[in-house]
Amino acid sequence: MSYFSINRVVLVGRLTRDPELRTLPSGTSACGLRIACNSSRRDAEGDFQERPNFFDVSVYGASAERVDQFMRKGSRVGIDGRLEWREWEAVDQQKRQAVSVVADIVQFLDSPRGARAGDESSDGFGGGEGQEDSELAGVGAEAGNLAF
Repeated sequence: MSYFSINRVVLVGRLTRDPELRTLPSGTSACGLRIACNSSRRDAEGDFQERPNFFDVSVYGASAERVDQFMRKGSRVGIDGRLEWREWEAVDQQKRQAVSVVADIVQFLDSPRGARAGDESSDGFGGGEGQEDSELAGVGAEAGNLAF
């Protein structure tokens, strides 16, 4: 029997909606994201067709707060994390299950210098002029903040 396993996920895509920040009963911040990643496949005629894949992503701790502060629907994002399976019983007494991604690292891929349409702020993220790019480059989740 092998005791070796790997559970790693790397995704690059765009947010399909604004991040949803909440606070867990433990006091830890949690941010829910949904990202779309396109894949290409050949159809019966041999032409490439793009098809979106949608993934639910959870980010915890200070990283969750940064994601909520700097990202919006349409933002490009890179995620490095792991899959998490969960099971629950629905109101109708049926067992449900889902697989989602728990992010260890969130990489902001859009330039912080390009202002959004209709946004009067100088950097498009609501930050000040003096904010360094390295501060916005990405965030990592703290291992101790992954509890529910």
